Amino acid sequence: MAQIELKDVGLSYFTLKQETEALRDINLSIKHGEFISIVGPSGCGKSTLLSLVSGMLKPTKGKVLIDGQEVSGTSPKVGYMLQHDHLFEWRDVLNNLLVGAEIRRMDRGKAKQKALELLERYGLGEFARHGPSQLSGGMRQRVALIRTLVAEPDILLLDEPFSALDYQTRLTLSEEVFHIIKDQGKTAVLVTHDLSEAISMADRVMVMSKRPSTISTVHTILFEEGDNLSPWKKREAGRYNHFFNAIWKELEEHVIPTV
Repeated sequence: MAQIELKDVGLSYFTLKQETEALRDINLSIKHGEFISIVGPSGCGKSTLLSLVSGMLKPTKGKVLIDGQEVSGTSPKVGYMLQHDHLFEWRDVLNNLLVGAEIRRMDRGKAKQKALELLERYGLGEFARHGPSQLSGGMRQRVALIRTLVAEPDILLLDEPFSALDYQTRLTLSEEVFHIIKDQGKTAVLVTHDLSEAISMADRVMVMSKRPSTISTVHTILFEEGDNLSPWKKREAGRYNHFFNAIWKELEEHVIPTV
């Protein structure tokens, strides 16, 4: 059974004057442990799609299912990682990690122990009592990911989580986040404008059309060099340029021409 399913999903926005159709006939099935990337032209509704999966938005048509159950609101099964880390400057790193657990009323002692274990495991153990302002941008995003993991979601939604970082940090962090997610056995859905990021991190890349948006193509990312390549190794693999050029060509077809 698929962990995430969208069946004939549509979403429209209504005003007193008009209806604006944002998404149309979205059909999507994601297996447990899969890493999916979603790309598309600006404004096509990529982040809106994540909001539907998270339960923050309800579709106008169709159904969103998690583990076979229709989504009717936000769920502890789903964690969200955004472009900005949203760390509280008045809390040290450890206490920032407990925010999600506090909101979900988890056992504080168990959450604290898990937070400390994850910090140590992913190279941030010595920063537990540091303030967010003492961390680099990449470290702050790692903390944001660990904060999401402390709340023990099964699914991670990643909405442009590296876009505010410089290029070198972005490359390094995407590598680290990929390994953390695979190590934790999570299902992940990444929205990004960066094709290299989408191809190198994902098992499948889904291309969305211009509005009203649908999923126009799905690319299964397989390389002759093997199934367990890191993002960096995928960028060096033989078929990487094939995937990049094919997806780039599709995106160009979906760009709305300017007058």
